[in-house]
Parts: sequence; C-alpha cells; structure tokens
Amino acid sequence: MRRFGVVDLGSNTARLVVYAYHPALWYRLEDEIREPVRLGEGLGWRGELSPAAMDRAAAALKLFADYRTATRLDHLEVIATSALRDASNRKAFFARVGSLDLPIQIVGGDQEARLSVTAVANGFTMGDAWVMDLGGGSAQISRMEARVSAEGEAYPLGAVRLTEAFLRSDPPRPAEVASLERRVEKELGRVAKAIRSSGLPLVVLGGTIRNLARAVQERRGYSMPLLHGYVLKRDDLEELVDDLLGMSAKKRARVRGINQDRADVILAGALVYRWLLRSSRLDHLLVSGYGVREGRFFQAFLPSPHRLQDPRGFGVANLRHQYRQQTPHVEKVRHLAGQLFERLASLHDLGRAEADILDAAAALHDIGMAVGYHRHHKHGAYLLESTPLAGFSHREQALITLLVRYHRKGTPKTAAHRDVLQRGDGRLLKQLAICLRLAEQLERARAGRVLEVRPAIGKRVVRLGLVATEEPHLELTESRKHADLFRKAFDRRLRVHRVR
Repeated sequence: MRRFGVVDLGSNTARLVVYAYHPALWYRLEDEIREPVRLGEGLGWRGELSPAAMDRAAAALKLFADYRTATRLDHLEVIATSALRDASNRKAFFARVGSLDLPIQIVGGDQEARLSVTAVANGFTMGDAWVMDLGGGSAQISRMEARVSAEGEAYPLGAVRLTEAFLRSDPPRPAEVASLERRVEKELGRVAKAIRSSGLPLVVLGGTIRNLARAVQERRGYSMPLLHGYVLKRDDLEELVDDLLGMSAKKRARVRGINQDRADVILAGALVYRWLLRSSRLDHLLVSGYGVREGRFFQAFLPSPHRLQDPRGFGVANLRHQYRQQTPHVEKVRHLAGQLFERLASLHDLGRAEADILDAAAALHDIGMAVGYHRHHKHGAYLLESTPLAGFSHREQALITLLVRYHRKGTPKTAAHRDVLQRGDGRLLKQLAICLRLAEQLERARAGRVLEVRPAIGKRVVRLGLVATEEPHLELTESRKHADLFRKAFDRRLRVHRVR
C-alpha cells in the first residue's frame, strides 16, 4: 500500500487530500485538511500577491509539510492554480516557502482543464460532456470527447476575482449584478452557444458548486447525503440565488451547506452558473465530487492514459476492497441472483440497467459485516449511503442501498429515498430484492451446494427447481420463507424443490 498526498493551492482555499492505494487495484480517501488562505485576495486589481495572503498560504503549506513528516507520507506535492499563475511576485512566494521542501507545480489553464476532465472521466460513464471548474481566481471550461479533453480554456471568472471587481456592496446592488453578468457574457458568450448547440451535459466541479448543491440539498431535505452525481436543477439554483442576493455576507454564512469562509464570495460564482445555465438553455447541471486533486491522483494511480475502463465496475470492486466480505459466498450470490433475474425475465421484462443494479447490490450485500454480523444489512446500507459509487446515478445508488438493506428480511420500502426514486420503483425494488434474497438463501450454508436454478413459470405458480450437489435442506427451508415477497413482486406463488 502506498499513500499519496496532493494539495490544491487555489485562490480561495488550500486543500490537502491523502489517498491510500495499491496501483491500479484499489484506493480510499484517507485524510483531508482544508485551509482558507484567500491567496488571490486583491490580485485582480493589484497584479501581485499581498503579504498577508502569502503569510496565510505559507502557514497552510507549513502545516501540510508537517503532516507529511509526522505521518511519513510517501508522496506529497502541491498544485498551484490561478493565483500563482497570475501573480507577478510569485518568485517571492516561492522563496518564502522554499525551506519547506515541497514540490510546487504551477499548472496552466489548459493543464488544469485536462486534470478536471481526467477526474470526470473516472467519476462518470458518459463519453462526451462539457466540464467546468470555477475556483477563486478563474473558471476552466473543457470539452470532453470520448473521455479525453478535446479542448479547454481558463477564463478570469473566479469567485474571489469577480466579487472584488463587481460585488462591492453588501448585499450587492442590482447594477453590480448586471455589470458582473455583462462580464460573464463577454467571456463565455461563445461557450454558452457551443454548449447549447451540442446538446451535451454540463459537469461541474469545485468548492463553489459543492457548496451551492449542498445548500439546495439542505433546503429540500434531500435523502442521499452525497454530492457526487447530484443533479442540480436550474430552478433550484435560481431560487437559491434569488435568496442569496438579498442577504448580507454575514447572513449567507449562516445558510446551511455554505462554508462560512466562502460566504462572502459564493454569490459571484452562483451568478456565473445561473447565467451559463440560462444562456445555454440547460435545465440542470451535474455535480462532480472529483476535482483537480483527484485528476492528479488518477495520474499516479493509473497507467497512461489514466482512464478506468469501467468506472461503475471499478467503483463496486473498490468498495469491496475497503470492506472485506467472504469472496466465494459473494460471488455465488451474484451468480444465483443473475440467474434468477435472467430466468424470470418473462415476469419482469427488465433490462441491462436493472441487471447492473442487482449485480452491484449482490456484490456489496455483505459489506456491513465489516462492522459486525448483527444488523449488518443496516450497516451496509449506511456505508452505501455515505460513499459515492462512481458512474451510478443517485437513483441507482438509492436502489442499491435499499437492496442491501432488505437482502435478508423485511418488506422492501422506498420511503427512505422517495425523493430520489421514480414512479414504479417500488415494484422494481421488490422484484430485484426477491432475486437477491433468494440468491442469499440458496447460498445460506456458504457451501456452494446449489449450482443452478430452473424456474418453471406458470400462470399462478412458479416452481423453482434447484440443481444441487446434495440435498440442500437448509437452502430449501430458508428460501421457502420468502414466498410472500415473491408473490408481491411477481403476483405468483412460489414453490421451491430440488431437481432430481
């Protein structure tokens, strides 16, 4: 196992993330430290870093260097973005922190955009999209084609820069907002037209959008405590921005979901996103929990071209590595659940997407055993609610969570995630749950005795024949206990027997 640390030294914050990993096999986020440094303060009109800003940034880097020493970190590097890119006195800052022996790389706007695309390519399954990262000093917008950055450019539209240039009143006056929007239109007019004509999704990353999305989730009482993959609707953003426009920075700092140290500048970033959604005629954007730091980590974690072949499959496998299960049992349950899904197809008429949801749930159904046997179905559901599964939508992850929650007992209910699920998902949940639950019971002895299921489907009864190496009395007894759920899922009675 190796430990890789990377610092994103931005115009507003400096954030260290540390990953433990085995190259190309698995990884986990091990630690994170966030320091508000406001390095870009005054840079837009002064052209150089202020002594106070350099002091704050140097103190943060000293903290990170001490962390490296104390924890014996294998690798730590610093990625410096807009503020150091644009500062005329950056050499003075480098001299100031030279004794820390930290490798600091100033990345250009196009390189920063490529790192963003690498993060998105490994966090989602789409091949083509627009990718945007709005920080304190600049905004990077890229076109991703076939999961590779086709073009990217940085624009001077960071939240700190725009706040200092335009939003000088607290709360800002309408004329100041209009001036900011004219600047955004001047910079992004061509981009908005390209997004509008392409019909591609817009994936957004960075601290500003995470805070805005979290604030919307808090308002809605959103049931999935995840940001990665969150669909932020334009109407919800419009409503939030309207409210923020009437608040002072002090009042915005009390809005749930918004970091206090970001409250004075977040409105400028929100106005950029509002303008872009309006002008590109998109009704939503997709939030990425992965950013530049993750993009750089994937460069270390994966061989060139630093792309996961299957983000969804890797996400499931990666979670299994973190929460160990009995592999033979899990694989047998996956196999039997897949057989049941396929051979009961005439009863459910579901497709590949639903089969993938079932398979992911089967692969992860026992991760709660890492906490303990008792209530492990609930422990597993909690772990899944708390960990983003790359490539799965929130609806899909909610279904996987509920399948793990009900893989042993109980009538599957959608109430916990009704706001995320769609009409008809209650019946879908029952149909997938009975496939998983029967598979679990047919492997109840963890002895691999049931080799195959052969259902005979009648108008009122399904006779489930088991091909087994020996008389599977335990499996027969336990699977028959779930005939009621089978009836609710497929409107058929269930009979289970061994095929002689």
